[in-house]
Amino acid sequence: MKQKTTDSPLSRLVLRLEQSEGLDAGVRATRPLVDAATGDPRVRDALQGRWLGHALHPLVVMAPLGTWLSATLLDLSGVDRTGRAARFLTGVGVLSAGSAAATGWAELAHTGPAERRVGVAHAMTNGGAVILQACSWFARRRNRHGLGRACSLAGLTLAGAAGFLGGHLSVARGVGTRDRAFAPPLGSRRPKG
Repeated sequence: MKQKTTDSPLSRLVLRLEQSEGLDAGVRATRPLVDAATGDPRVRDALQGRWLGHALHPLVVMAPLGTWLSATLLDLSGVDRTGRAARFLTGVGVLSAGSAAATGWAELAHTGPAERRVGVAHAMTNGGAVILQACSWFARRRNRHGLGRACSLAGLTLAGAAGFLGGHLSVARGVGTRDRAFAPPLGSRRPKG
């Protein structure tokens, strides 16, 4: 198979993910999650944001990302001398990650194999971020603030990588609920560039 021309080395990595049949086992393993999120049309429509006319996932992910970023800013600024505020924000982010995951799984319901593969990589990367943030919360709770900060920063870095993959899904591959009024006409193509 001929290598596609890309503008970025990161695009080559994402193309490899899209073509990686090794991710198909993860796609099959997560299919029950997608089915659970989309089996009842009312639940699916609510999780996808049909009532809003816009995908709900990008809005919901602001809660974990915003709290984790805020905790990191407190860590770096030194204004949270006790570490309690950063720990609180970290915990809120971990707790809110479940709703972000549910809305994300709902968006993958009617996608093709390439999008599902990237979706699984996106979910696994986000899962790693959540685990690191949970470790940060536990470390902070045990007054191991240095370890808590390190886990938090590593988790935020993973969340950023996952965000890159999520951006690819929504922008490059068009995954995301939208009101029918904004659907492109049949036969139309997106302009290049």
